[in-house]
Order: sequence, then structure tokens, then C-alpha cells
Amino acid sequence: MSTNAANGSYLLIDELEETLASGNARARNLMLTRVADLFVHGAPRYNAEQIALFDDVLLRLTTEIELKTRAKLAQRLAYMDTAPPKLIRRLAFDDAIDVARPVLTYSPRLSETDLTENAGSKSQEHLYAIGRRSEVSEAVTDVLVARGNDRVVRALVHNSGAHFSPAGFGELTTRAAGDCVLAFGMVQREDIPRQYLVKLIATASANVRSVLEATNPQAIAAIRDAVDEVADAMRRAVNSPAGNENLKKTAAALAKLGPFPLDLIERALAEEGAEMVLTLAKAARCSWVAAKDLLMMFLAGRSLSPHDLQTASANFERLNPETALRIVKFREQRAKLKARDAASTNIAVFGSVIPPG
Repeated sequence: MSTNAANGSYLLIDELEETLASGNARARNLMLTRVADLFVHGAPRYNAEQIALFDDVLLRLTTEIELKTRAKLAQRLAYMDTAPPKLIRRLAFDDAIDVARPVLTYSPRLSETDLTENAGSKSQEHLYAIGRRSEVSEAVTDVLVARGNDRVVRALVHNSGAHFSPAGFGELTTRAAGDCVLAFGMVQREDIPRQYLVKLIATASANVRSVLEATNPQAIAAIRDAVDEVADAMRRAVNSPAGNENLKKTAAALAKLGPFPLDLIERALAEEGAEMVLTLAKAARCSWVAAKDLLMMFLAGRSLSPHDLQTASANFERLNPETALRIVKFREQRAKLKARDAASTNIAVFGSVIPPG
């Protein structure tokens, strides 16, 4: 910065105390405009110390200024790599979305910590603005998915620069089961893990499936490719002998779709049969279409009458997913208690027949 420019800067800043002391809103706004102009025009030449000085001055000037002026300032600074960092943070956390929006969406000066904190406490409009950034980290999208409304998460999944953690994909999959727009956005993403694509199509409502098929046949083709492991098993089961093989295939498919381990599922199916297929499918939040396929796999070689299917469908729809989860967890706990009691009995028996050494 030249000597004349520097002298002009410091003379202008010297006027600050007088302007703030006057309490005149118009004088404050004029001073803010002059300081902002000085900063924007000279920003490429300022060093870190000078930027920090402008940061402090602008923070003081923006304490009590009208919304329109704050919004204009935010728009001017949002795209600058050297924008005053403390001021940018204040603008990002402004309750007025017209002020916060450009900074949240475009400013490179906001850290991941800033964005995560903002997403965890501000309005849905703030969340939507964050979700439109060119790059959104997993830590930030975790918060956006957890707190965001339908508009926020729908826009987020259409943002190719947004990155999702496994937990984020899991939550999105659950929400997309009954949301056609969100489901459509998810199947378009190239980074969606196979397991969540399988889960999405298995748990999607009939309405969501029909919309996906009608609007994007190529996406549905990709989905069907992703669920080949489950679908092929279902088709092979029709031609395989009934019994242990069908149980294992059904258990393997349920393990892919739900939250329970394979060994637990196999024991449950072996002991309680077809009814447990529907309970486990409901606990995995499957649709009736997927549950029926699983039931037919388990009962391969044994036909079901229309009345039987109608009864099974009615029972399945009445069962609440949370209730199904409790049933399975109760069964798991009961099995653990039986195993413990059996172990205690064995110890007692062997202790009585084996003489002391």
C-alpha cells in the first residue's frame, strides 16, 4: 500500500471514535460504507495485520446498523478470500437470512467448525444456505441431515459437492422411504454405497417406487443392479428344496436389510418360522412388497393362497416398526438367558458327577 493510501486509511479510521460517539445512525452507515470501500479496493495488497485492523473497525461499525446495510455488506464480502474473518462469522450468524445467506453459501473464510455450529443452532433457511455450498464436509452434512427439513435435505442430496458419512446415508435412506423427491435425488448420486441403495429400494413405499420408475428408468435399472444379491437369491429359492437352504437365504437377505446379526436371524427363523420373517422385515422397515418377497423365499415350494397373503399383508401393515424391534430384541435377550441357564446347569451336572481330584 502506498504512503498516501496508508495515510488516507489511518485518517479515515481516526474518524471512527467520533462517529461512534455521536450515536448518529446515518453517520455510522456512511462511515461503514467508506471503510468497506477502502477495504475492498485495497484488499489484495493488505497484510494480515492490516486485515485484522479493518476487521476490528468493521465489527464496531456493524454493531447497530440497519438490516439493508448489513445485507449489502455481506454481499460485498462473501466472495473474498481475504474478507475480515471475525466480521464474516458475525454476518453468518446474523438472524436475518438476507444477511447470512451469501456468506453461508459462498464465503471461503468460514471454517468447518463455524458451519457445524451454525447448522446446529440457526434457522432452516440458514441450513439451506449452507447446503448449497460448493463443498460440504461429512461433519456438516451430518448436522444438516439431522436437523434439516425436507427442503434442506432434498437440496443437499442434489449437491454433488456434499459428502455424507455412513450415518448420514443411513438417515437419508430412512427418510427417503416415503419421500419421492428425496429418493429420486439419492439414486442419482454416484457416491451412494451399495448397501444403502439396497436398503432404499427395499424399504421404499409403493408410491415412491412407482414415481422412480416413471421418472427415471435408468435409475431404476441401476437400483435393480444393486440389489442383485438379494433378488437373485429370491429367484433361486423358487427352484431350491424347501428347508434349511431357504432359511439361510432368507436370513442372509434380512441381514443385508436390517439391524440384526445373521446368527440371531437364523435362530429366530428356525424356531418361529414364517411369522418371524414378517416381524424381522418390519423391524428393518421394509415395504410389504419386500416383505412378501422374503416370505415367498422362506416358503419356497409351498404355495400361499390369496387369502393367506391378504392376511399376512394385513398383519404386516398393522405391526409398528418400533414394536417389531422390541419383539426381536426381547427374543434376543431371552435366548441369551436360556444360554446362560444352560451353561449353569452343565456346570452343576458335571460338578456332581466328577469326583474331586
